[in-house]
Amino acid sequence: MKIKLFFLLLITNAALITNVCSQDSLQYPNVKLIQDSRIDTLIKKHILLNEKHAYIPGWRIQIFFESGNNSKSKALQTMEDFNNFFPDIPAYLSFKEPYYKIRVGDYRTRLDAERSLRKIIRKYPNAIYVKENKINFPKLN
Repeated sequence: MKIKLFFLLLITNAALITNVCSQDSLQYPNVKLIQDSRIDTLIKKHILLNEKHAYIPGWRIQIFFESGNNSKSKALQTMEDFNNFFPDIPAYLSFKEPYYKIRVGDYRTRLDAERSLRKIIRKYPNAIYVKENKINFPKLN
């Protein structure tokens, strides 16, 4: 008897949950939102600040580091080759006298950089991951 009652309650609850979850959205045509006008101002300021400071600390993978004659042309050639092999990973060229560097990717954690390094190291055996003060926000999958 208890088992039958249990299954009856289970089926009833499952039916109720399915009915509630199947409704895509509830519409409230008579609801009026009343809020302080300063909230809109705060939201606009927040958006502007995020657009100006669209950088976060993170990690990148360095695939090129060289100085000397023709280092700029080698760096540009390496960057072009990298973009052909890995078109979905952004590459960045930087110059801090006397070195040209190519660093790739925008990784929030070292673990993410290590995962990508496993793929990249096949083509660039001297690649290493490095801490970066400013990276772009990574794209969401």
